Amino acid sequence: MSVHLVGGGTDATQASDVYGRFLAEATQRGTIVGRSAPRVAVLAVGAPDAADTLVALLGEAGGGDLLPDVVAAGATFDTRVLNDVDGLVIAGGRTPDYVTATVPLVDQIRLLVADSLPYLGYSAGAMIAADRALVGGFRVGGVDVSPEWTSEGLDEVTLQEGLGLVDLAIDVHAAQAGTLSRLVAAAEAGVVAGGVAIDEDTVLIVGEGALEVRGSGSVWRVIASEDGEGDQFVSVATIGA
Repeated sequence: MSVHLVGGGTDATQASDVYGRFLAEATQRGTIVGRSAPRVAVLAVGAPDAADTLVALLGEAGGGDLLPDVVAAGATFDTRVLNDVDGLVIAGGRTPDYVTATVPLVDQIRLLVADSLPYLGYSAGAMIAADRALVGGFRVGGVDVSPEWTSEGLDEVTLQEGLGLVDLAIDVHAAQAGTLSRLVAAAEAGVVAGGVAIDEDTVLIVGEGALEVRGSGSVWRVIASEDGEGDQFVSVATIGA
């Protein structure tokens, strides 16, 4: 089973490509306990339409028994939302609120994913999948590095403890919101060692084999390194679909 990181987007024509493998993995897990349709928890923070968006996109991709659960900003999820599910989806919204909301679930999510529960993070849900989650900000060292409206209300680029499912920083809405430059600047400054920035309607699938990209956009890999003289530089390349 895999970790599926979606950069956002609402293009229903891409739904099968972006969400199909996740649903296939959830279906496979559900079959083991005799279910014909997978039970998938869809967790969202804030406005109910965050969950509605994912329910609609997953429905376009084949659906299942989709179980939305929405909490207000500042609240936390009850651990019972993870009972007897074949897949977990965490939706999008304000990323710091998702970090707060999932605190009671972190250990259980790690155990379930280690036990082959497929995970899909959409936008904020993708960002918090990291060991150290990039949760917002638009400046590094007081210098603007991305549009202010992408900041999540934070000034300096900020990291918080994430779910610990992947060991690299994740940014989203890369081409559409100009957040690739935020990840590049954070890597150049040593805030992160590197990471990936994912376009909308695009998924990066992290499993046991090679990384896989599906959807209509790109996944940008950012790696910070030093040259022979100790100077820092950043390399950027796309991960091929």
